[in-house]
Amino acid sequence: MKIEDILSRASDTKALSIGDGVIVEAPGMFKRLFAGKRPVIIADATTWRIAGENLQNLFESDGLSPEMPFIFTDPNVHAEWSFIEQLDNRLLATDAVAVAVGLGTINDLAKLSSCHAGRRYMTVGTAASMDGYTAYGASIIKDGKKQSFSCPAPLGFIADIDIISNAPWRITASGYADLCAKVTAGADWILADAAGVEPIDTVAFNTVQNGLKSALSDPEGLRNGDRKALYHLMEGLLLGGLAMQINKSSRPTSGAEHQFSHLWNMEHHTLADGSTPSHGFQVAIGTLASTALYEQMLDEDFTRLDIDRCLSVWKTLDEVKAETREMFKNTDFPDIGETEMEEKYVDKEGLRLQLTSLKDNWIEIREKLRHQLIPYSKMRKSLEAAGAPVLPEQIGITRERLSISAVRAQRIRRRFTILDVARRTGNLERWSQNMIH
Repeated sequence: MKIEDILSRASDTKALSIGDGVIVEAPGMFKRLFAGKRPVIIADATTWRIAGENLQNLFESDGLSPEMPFIFTDPNVHAEWSFIEQLDNRLLATDAVAVAVGLGTINDLAKLSSCHAGRRYMTVGTAASMDGYTAYGASIIKDGKKQSFSCPAPLGFIADIDIISNAPWRITASGYADLCAKVTAGADWILADAAGVEPIDTVAFNTVQNGLKSALSDPEGLRNGDRKALYHLMEGLLLGGLAMQINKSSRPTSGAEHQFSHLWNMEHHTLADGSTPSHGFQVAIGTLASTALYEQMLDEDFTRLDIDRCLSVWKTLDEVKAETREMFKNTDFPDIGETEMEEKYVDKEGLRLQLTSLKDNWIEIREKLRHQLIPYSKMRKSLEAAGAPVLPEQIGITRERLSISAVRAQRIRRRFTILDVARRTGNLERWSQNMIH
């Protein structure tokens, strides 16, 4: 399926251009999408230097009369509510259309603030760093908690490979890791479908998965700045965002591997120097952990699963909620786990139905999963070649904490994943001890 076909199905983004030198197309795209409007560039100090100033000149030369740009000068600008308030004040004082220039932070800030102002926006990406450029919704820290806010993706998007090829290799490696996550996310959706929890949206699933392994096939090229590899990486990430638009959720691109990252963000995890590991680098470890869980599951013969044994130790909802409250009592998110577990809890009869489906169809399910997944050894080699971390210690996570994180991560999101199958079959604690090798 060509990207033009996907755009016709996407709910939000209606124009997209990827290629060498395509930033010059920005004025024309803006005129088509926002006829009669003026642009206002939103950037930080770095992205203004990299692309914003050039874009401002292009807008002026084309007679668009752009407003003075809004440049975040705080070197620690991030997706946090105080920065939303700053941008809200600017956008509500004008009728200009925001043109975000930058990475995920700038895109999410412009996305939510534009929504607050009752208008759409456009983005010029400066690196192949993540899949959120074209994703519906924005992840913003408010009141100390990372929250998802409903707001449309950009109406138009520009990805100039000339600009993207000059991004630091660590940023590109982070994007590569985020694309690798689509492998295990797809496997999680296969599981959820097989268990009767969440049917696969074929269009959204195929939008992400068709061509995914090909896009992941040249990590060395990405590390060396190969333009063809960068193009395919950027395309894969953008298709992930468009799939989220089609499905109206992050299910096509996010599974258990992202729950590890979400948990660490909620726990305010930092490195020894006080910095926070990138989203992609956290997801890299989450992807390897999920892959290891899958390999252990695939070694099981679930045609012989003792369902009655699983049912005999299955706890009531009240017991689960109490257990979850205790698990998160010393965090600043004591209630989230309880809420999320209630949403995906099933009683013993519901559990029997899920496990029976797994048992009766295990041969077919296992074959689908084997086709979907990339072996742990190959996934680790590819991530390492791209420059992403492959050991939890590289992002400041001990092996013990990684194992604990698997148990905790299962409780913070209602999404059905490998973590839920592991828990429902009584294997989560055991499997979580063997996720890195």
